[in-house]
Amino acid sequence: MKKAIIIGAGIAGIASAIRLKAKGYDIEVFEANNYAGGKLSQIEGNGYRFDAGPSLFTLPVLVEELFELAGKNIHNYFEYNRLDEVCRYFWDDKTKLTAWAEPLKFAEEIQEKLNFPKQKTLKFLEKAGKNYDILDKLFLQKSLHILSTWLGADALIGYLNMPNLGLFETMNEQNEAYFQHPKLVQLFNRYATYNGSDPYQTPATLNIIPHLEYNIGAFFPKKGMVSITDSLVKLAEDLGVKFHFNTKVNQVIIEEKKAIGIEVNNERILTDLVISNMDISATYRKLLPNEKHPEKLLSQPKSSSGIVFYWGIKKEFIELGLHNIFFSEDYKEEFQKIFQEKTISDDPTIYINITSKNKPDDAPFGCENWFVLINVPANDGQNWEELIQKTRQNVLKKLSKILRENILELIDYEEVLDPRSIESKTSSSQGALYGNSSNNKYAAFLRHANFSKKIKNLYFVGGSVHPGGGIPLALSSAKIMSELV
Repeated sequence: MKKAIIIGAGIAGIASAIRLKAKGYDIEVFEANNYAGGKLSQIEGNGYRFDAGPSLFTLPVLVEELFELAGKNIHNYFEYNRLDEVCRYFWDDKTKLTAWAEPLKFAEEIQEKLNFPKQKTLKFLEKAGKNYDILDKLFLQKSLHILSTWLGADALIGYLNMPNLGLFETMNEQNEAYFQHPKLVQLFNRYATYNGSDPYQTPATLNIIPHLEYNIGAFFPKKGMVSITDSLVKLAEDLGVKFHFNTKVNQVIIEEKKAIGIEVNNERILTDLVISNMDISATYRKLLPNEKHPEKLLSQPKSSSGIVFYWGIKKEFIELGLHNIFFSEDYKEEFQKIFQEKTISDDPTIYINITSKNKPDDAPFGCENWFVLINVPANDGQNWEELIQKTRQNVLKKLSKILRENILELIDYEEVLDPRSIESKTSSSQGALYGNSSNNKYAAFLRHANFSKKIKNLYFVGGSVHPGGGIPLALSSAKIMSELV
């Protein structure tokens, strides 16, 4: 039996293990932390449970595929529900809007609250769906780094539709021209943050993202986001995959331009394939110190990072839902601060995820578990202690004003995650949440391939390589890699 070693038990690493096991490989996964999932893990304390990282579940078909591939019934491992509402939006002028998961209901809500014709919203979502179908087959399910991708029927469809894909204008430019309503422009510009980008720089191609939430659906795992990790680890173990936790890989062993194994604790472990689920920068800098590094790719500007406040709140707020956004008054200034000035606006947009709304045992009775996320720059040596304290005060002030409560007095438990701790826990370069940024039209081509062009039997998966960051794209990277193998 051929053997494959996977470095890193992030979601892409686990998915890679399942896919290669289904191909008949003997699999071992080496993880430096004492837990699986990378960013897709959890935090617990004082009776509260928080999903540590990703909080939105879309494209469950990518998880279902893994169980089908393994010949297992997903319902024995993992359960989820489709949400009736995607998000609740709040503005400082007291405007509130519920983004319903059903397109027509969402369009009617927009018409009622913002006086924008429902047919125009539906047309926008329809176009997002059509463009997604084109780009999904070309960019998200295939390697961009092999010739056959560019010669097939899907590529031809892409070429013919290129003028409609938004490659030559920014997301903000397209949204301003279409909606001509500042609040709607802000709402749909927000989707740039789903891969850590700036809507004033990133191509309008990213306007396909709303299609996932409104046309396909947003979902909630019944046992929390961490159950995606837990269920896939259990599936992998049931298939015979062996996990080694608290086990740091020191180096990938290269001989005659071929990956032949890894070095762990001064021990050489030989294998037929090596797959790295580490951030691509850390893979080269730490695991391949003697190989030539693709400096042009590794030095690309990074995506945004985040500061997360995990707050146990001693009250229930009926006006809040599972997903909530409190918008800044000057969105352009907020992104200017993040990407040009490398700092944080005094009026940041605030995202609050409250899983106890759907999973009551995530907080004590009468309380809520608030995952409070602010988009911030990647770590570039800023004074994070000062920025965290200042941002905490600004967030508390904004939320207290809009919710008409002194939020500080309600905090029963607190932990903080920032770009430095994201980097140390996940090896993400500069603590960037999505690897390189997508702030130019060539960004899709500036991600590393899922294989090494110079070293045989060496492959790469995860959010820092093609096709990008976030759960769906990380899972897609594992699929692309396994098909290349």
